[in-house]
Amino acid sequence: MKSGAPQWTAWQVVVGFGAISLMVDVVADGARSVAGPLLGELGATALVVGLVTGAAEALGYTLRLATGPLVDRTGRYWGFTIVGYAVTGLSVPLLAFTPFLGAIGLSVAATLILLERTGKAVRTPAKTVLLGFAAGAVGRGRGFAVHKLFDQLGAFGGPLLVAALIATTGSLWPAFAALSIPAVLAFAMLLWMRSRVPDPSVYEPGQVSDETAVAGREDETEATVRGGAAAPVGSAGQDGLPLTFLLFSVSTGLIMFGLVGFGVISFHLIDSDLVELAAVPLVFAAGTLAAAAAALGSGWAYDHIGGAVLLVVPFLVAGVPALSLSPTLAGALLGVVLWGAAMGVQDSTVKALVADLVPSPRRGTAYGVFAVFQGAGAFAGAAFAGALYPDAAQLSLITVPAQAVALVLLIAVVRRQRRLARVPAPD
Repeated sequence: MKSGAPQWTAWQVVVGFGAISLMVDVVADGARSVAGPLLGELGATALVVGLVTGAAEALGYTLRLATGPLVDRTGRYWGFTIVGYAVTGLSVPLLAFTPFLGAIGLSVAATLILLERTGKAVRTPAKTVLLGFAAGAVGRGRGFAVHKLFDQLGAFGGPLLVAALIATTGSLWPAFAALSIPAVLAFAMLLWMRSRVPDPSVYEPGQVSDETAVAGREDETEATVRGGAAAPVGSAGQDGLPLTFLLFSVSTGLIMFGLVGFGVISFHLIDSDLVELAAVPLVFAAGTLAAAAAALGSGWAYDHIGGAVLLVVPFLVAGVPALSLSPTLAGALLGVVLWGAAMGVQDSTVKALVADLVPSPRRGTAYGVFAVFQGAGAFAGAAFAGALYPDAAQLSLITVPAQAVALVLLIAVVRRQRRLARVPAPD
């Protein structure tokens, strides 16, 4: 990244990225809110919906394993961010054409859904590093939480826009076409922001993570994975990542496994005649409100009590499968609220903990590795939900024990982080 004096304050950068995410989430989450019904209209079964939407989420996460290290090596944070947003902004409006493509409509729609998440995989590690620089100057918990609030406002507004257009036109395709407008606005603002803040790394407060700071203070028994070999925590080697971070990644993957995926949930809402098509985005919007509230609350709590705030997430997720796939509307709505709250924490506060566990030169890689676990969990969860649908009880027999294991791992992560923080510095 080229150096340059920023013309915005750190808070302005946080808010600027928030505004861009708001508009892009109008696009992406507007589309996600009706992905299940769209695929269903094109001939997909519950299993196909689970596989496509699960694979899309997995792709959006796992590709970051490649884009994260590439971002670290090249330092082209802005370039990756711009390309990723462009891919998303183009692929979603093209879904408007799929109902008119006959037999190939389902395949094209599935491809575009996968492509939209690919755009997210390209931009997220780079954008998160850029945001992390500014957030570090204002408090990472607060910075990521404020960004997530904007993000969720877009995720709330997008489904409302889609719902209104479906109710007005009686079709899905006009809604997808209209999403091209916020996509163009977001891209224009991104380019303007790039010109105003060429190098957000100047906001970095210069502090290393707690785990890195105490590396070597114990007895160098803490190990990390580096090509299969052990290395000290906080190692600046190209491939080393702290063991505590890896434990946290596994727990997050298990949590994602229990979240079912809204593609299957939205398919269930229509298949069980719980709501009309135009109301499906409204249900998704309710989940985004829960996500916004959870992101703000957990972000504030993280800055005060640290990673312990995340211990509540497995309890939320444990109830998602049985409730979100309930035969009653009240049960399904409660399940969507729990789903949204868990996703809000997963998409905001967990990133703050990753930033505190990994030094800044390795954060792009760390977010990529972390995303692999998230993606694997998301794909497995959606695939299992689609395969076992509509048997929510059988699905819970698998997902609830997974949340118990996730809780145990989270407790271990919190204890290790606190223990390391108490190790005194050498004289």
